Amino acid sequence: MGKDLCQQLVAAARTFAEADDAMGYSLSKLCFEGPELELKRTENTQPAILTASIAALRVLESETPLRADFVAGHSLGEYSALVCAGALSFADAVKIVRQRGRFMQEAVPEGEGSMAVILGMEMDEVRSVCAEASGGGVVAPANDNGGGQIVIAGSKNAVARAVTLAKERGAKRALDLPVSAPFHCELMRPAAERLEAVLASVVVHPLSVGVVTNVEAEVNQDAGRVKWLLTEQAVRPVRWEESVRKLETLGCRRVLEVGPGRVLTGLVKRITASLVTENFAAAEDLARVRRETAP
Repeated sequence: MGKDLCQQLVAAARTFAEADDAMGYSLSKLCFEGPELELKRTENTQPAILTASIAALRVLESETPLRADFVAGHSLGEYSALVCAGALSFADAVKIVRQRGRFMQEAVPEGEGSMAVILGMEMDEVRSVCAEASGGGVVAPANDNGGGQIVIAGSKNAVARAVTLAKERGAKRALDLPVSAPFHCELMRPAAERLEAVLASVVVHPLSVGVVTNVEAEVNQDAGRVKWLLTEQAVRPVRWEESVRKLETLGCRRVLEVGPGRVLTGLVKRITASLVTENFAAAEDLARVRRETAP
């Protein structure tokens, strides 16, 4: 993850070196060499993905004239968006997300929480299923990913009941997800409280561009609201479809997914055909992006 960028482009190599310094261990070695089991620990995965994303962003900024008019990120990706907007320094962000990952993992004992994806139901129907399935437990929408894909999260038994109900009520598919914790639901409140304490000492700088936030699916350019939005993000659903629709209404015509993977590119395509979507993650992508941004 990010290895070829580092080998070929100075901006990426400097980003990984900065992450290593900030973290106090070789995150770059973990990204490039593993072991995979260690990399998959949430407290390592989150800074690793953030670092690979910012490395790609810095390559774009140094090698092309491309600049964002608006930014958005899905869950962890909102931290990358805030670094891009200048609100958070990269060194601060990479340290915050490592703690965020640990707090989320520790908020719910292993095996007591879960997540599931429901396909082919409207949000109101999913909310109704969750309300009926809760039975004194916690289960609620966690990600509105668009295109009829809604992820739910909560206590394991309540999520299982919701999956069964969703199937009975006509969902195309409803299945458990292999995750380590029930993210973006009220069970993450202990993590949110610990995250709030960490954010209290972080400097938030003025935003150079607007960030379409997960919590509100609206543009924020107020530095004073960033900490609250990040804290609430831990316990509230990611409103991704609404965020993409907001980008449309703002006049956006092109969306570039920056960082490892193509998940968001796929989600955006399912939500709307009006946005040109592409991704940038590797050195081999640079020539294509340069061609498409040439005057």
